[in-house]
Amino acid sequence: MLINLLKDCDYLIAGAAKIGGIGYFHEFAYDLLAENERIIASTFDAAINAFKNNKLKKITVISSSMVFESSKIFPTPEKEIYNSPPPKSTYGFQKLACEYFAKGAWEQYKLPYTIVRPFNCVGVGESEAQGGKKIKSGNLKMAMSHVVPDLIYKILQGQDPVHILGKGNQIRHYTYGGDIAKGIALATFSPKTLNEDFNISTSESTTVLNLAKLIWKKINPDKKFRYISDKPFIYDVQKRIPDVTKAKKILKFEAKTSLDEMLDEVIKWMKKL
Repeated sequence: MLINLLKDCDYLIAGAAKIGGIGYFHEFAYDLLAENERIIASTFDAAINAFKNNKLKKITVISSSMVFESSKIFPTPEKEIYNSPPPKSTYGFQKLACEYFAKGAWEQYKLPYTIVRPFNCVGVGESEAQGGKKIKSGNLKMAMSHVVPDLIYKILQGQDPVHILGKGNQIRHYTYGGDIAKGIALATFSPKTLNEDFNISTSESTTVLNLAKLIWKKINPDKKFRYISDKPFIYDVQKRIPDVTKAKKILKFEAKTSLDEMLDEVIKWMKKL
């Protein structure tokens, strides 16, 4: 079916994958690796066919910041992918494999590609965490796959003190989904991105603890912030800090939506659920 869908396509954005938050890729370590390999292999098979026989110009691969899971260089530039140890999680390893599918398809079939690595996408529309096992977080079960909606959910439900994973020292770059979409579009259609890779992210670092405080203040402005540290997961990366110089220079891309704006939007949406 994908081969038929690509007959009249100029560009393919390869974003299909089974995905979830940190609990999801611990619980389904094998399934994520196996099923996402099948998805990416079939996607590239169809892309190579469309490039050889139809009008496909390029494939854009949506990778992940998790390919830098083992990096020790911060901020992490794109070229560090060749120097870092491989990711420890099966999810991170499989996303790295997606990048090597792109490199292999270029080497053998000359299929042009661009790789984009979004960092910690934030926006409305996330559904409940997938999977059969609900993870206990204090008096509640974690309802959302990712940290921003999960913290908002727990605080809206009145959890006090709010439970966070680990000490909250984990550093992330929370990037608005709309900004990421613009970055992907620029990377897809710019003639300067042939066989290049880009970190698509805000330049602003935020710890999980500070994130929790910001959300708490917005929802409970008159209550003292309190928290409890839950046992962290094995693959809870402590630092994910991208170097965004390349995207700014080549794509003229900057993620300009502030964390404050993102949180206001997501809180408003979650209050209606």
